[in-house]
Amino acid sequence: MREIQFREALREAMQEEMRRDKDVFIMGEEVAEYNGAYKVTQGMLDEFGPDRVIDTPIAELGFAGIGVGAAMNGIRPIVEFMTFNFSLVAIDQIINSAAKILSMSGGQYSAPMVFRGPTGNAGQLGAQHSQNFENWYANTPGLKVVVPSNPYDAKGLLKASIRDNDPVIFMESELMYADKGEVPESEYIIPLGVANVIQEGTDVTLVSFGKMVHVITKAAEQLEKEGISVEVIDLRTVRPIDYEAILKSVKKTNRLVVVEEAWPLASISSEISHHIQLHAFDHLDSPVVRVASKDVPLPYAPTLIEEILPNVERTVDAVKKVMYRK
Repeated sequence: MREIQFREALREAMQEEMRRDKDVFIMGEEVAEYNGAYKVTQGMLDEFGPDRVIDTPIAELGFAGIGVGAAMNGIRPIVEFMTFNFSLVAIDQIINSAAKILSMSGGQYSAPMVFRGPTGNAGQLGAQHSQNFENWYANTPGLKVVVPSNPYDAKGLLKASIRDNDPVIFMESELMYADKGEVPESEYIIPLGVANVIQEGTDVTLVSFGKMVHVITKAAEQLEKEGISVEVIDLRTVRPIDYEAILKSVKKTNRLVVVEEAWPLASISSEISHHIQLHAFDHLDSPVVRVASKDVPLPYAPTLIEEILPNVERTVDAVKKVMYRK
């Protein structure tokens, strides 16, 4: 099977859906003339023209609002944020308009649209450009939140998101755009809300999503060498969460570690920990342990970034803690 980059998988998903449905279009900063800030939309202006690949001013609140209005009128916009840090400017439109319009209109209007772009740490970009908003948006009824970890999932999940009749927050990692992975040329869709069991194991369950999946898979490899059998689960989406996949795994392994890049308070790992202790308490042989970023704004210095973010070492230590091993 061919290997393509993460950015190419995203581009193919959008191209295929735009060819399939004339009502799909993309708008955002530098998506057209510049071929995308991260070259995700490279060549799309040439194929689809300026009416469907639209450069916007640096005005997230404005073009997010235009997207919501277009979606309410039956068009399917893809709104790209150069980073989800900038979506804070548009959060009123995302939450108070897109997420709520179906309920507030009594089902008369919906907002079938995708908000997409990078989330989380992307290197030395400072605290204002390095935040994780997956748990923020997942807290909002009416939104679906997708966080892919590899090119194959990125394409299949984005195609499903574009076709979905609800507003979808599609969050990527800037550090992963050049990652390569196997992606079939034939069409496929990955349904939202279905986790992927990457590796089966018997001793402990490791759960994560997005680029942290690469951390837990490396930790699992290290732990396997020490005789610990690890089940690795990639959530793929954090609203809806595939609770059943986690429950099934924990009932087998009896231990759970959840890893995510966000801050610990009111995080996805908090929600999963609560759900598991509520529904699988009698199956647990140790408390659920989570690994998150330290509870501070992300610094600029690379040594401090390494100290604050979840990593393989912290994940291995967490697994050994639930295994009562040093």
